[in-house]
Amino acid sequence: MNADDVRVPRAQAGSSPQHLLTTVLGEYLDSSDADLPSTAVIAILREFGVSESSARAALSRLVRRGLIAMRRRGRSPVYHLTPQAIAKHRSRMRHFLNFGSRPAPWTGEWVLASFSVPNAGQASRHALRRSLSALGFVGLYDSVWIRPGSDAAPAREALRELLHHVEGARWSVLHARFDEETGPHGPASAYDLTGLASAYSSFVEQYAELRAAARDGEVDAARALVARTSAMDSWRKFADLDPDLPPHLLPETWPRQEARETFLDIHTLLGSLAKARLVEVATPHWPDAASWITHFQASRDPSRPEPTGGKHGGGPLAG
Repeated sequence: MNADDVRVPRAQAGSSPQHLLTTVLGEYLDSSDADLPSTAVIAILREFGVSESSARAALSRLVRRGLIAMRRRGRSPVYHLTPQAIAKHRSRMRHFLNFGSRPAPWTGEWVLASFSVPNAGQASRHALRRSLSALGFVGLYDSVWIRPGSDAAPAREALRELLHHVEGARWSVLHARFDEETGPHGPASAYDLTGLASAYSSFVEQYAELRAAARDGEVDAARALVARTSAMDSWRKFADLDPDLPPHLLPETWPRQEARETFLDIHTLLGSLAKARLVEVATPHWPDAASWITHFQASRDPSRPEPTGGKHGGGPLAG
């Protein structure tokens, strides 16, 4: 199994206990050697208002997904993140923390996926649209989907996997350039940039008070853990929703940078406090908690966009 085989729960509106636990483990554990008792998981999720039964159910679901594995240590089982999950977490955290730090190099190249599916293959058509959306594609026209960049392999694989068994289905994957890239019929017209800009502005407004409190040192450790996790959970969705179009295709006033600065202030200033609260809550059930719990830290240096340092982490991703 490699990191891509680990099925991380998809982001959703309002965090389920399973998704919340994934966020917390991804943020504060960076080693598959850490033995995590179920009682510690229950205590941690209680901080977020999750009941014991829901916490146990979330733990079981993550075991089934391959994110967590169980092993025996003495009379009681303990849980640990799998090496594959650690690799997945590091990759995702790097993506979330670096997203929006600087414009991606732009070559003018787009990947275009076009397909024709008979009426009998309607279920496969719907499945394909969901798969292409998850890969960052958007429908330019009914059966013509695009995404910026040059990596066509994921689209080819999705089309082949979902349509090869559908009789009469046809598909093509092309590399394309738009003659009128910035015009009203160009690729940006396929995106709801107005809705995305509104979501960024709402994020800034939602977390403005917390950002100010964090800057003024007015957030205690208990609030820091819950608030920092909430901010990450909200920000991470942008990294999946935003197509990261080049600046010349975006509206003149684009609020992503302000949203990113809001997130970075909260995430950076509350990191140590949130970690301390997590250690405090987990230690009665997990005496080694202080040795293993860490936290990711984004770098503001554009020449070094990696998160930094970590005692038990396997690289420069946790602080």
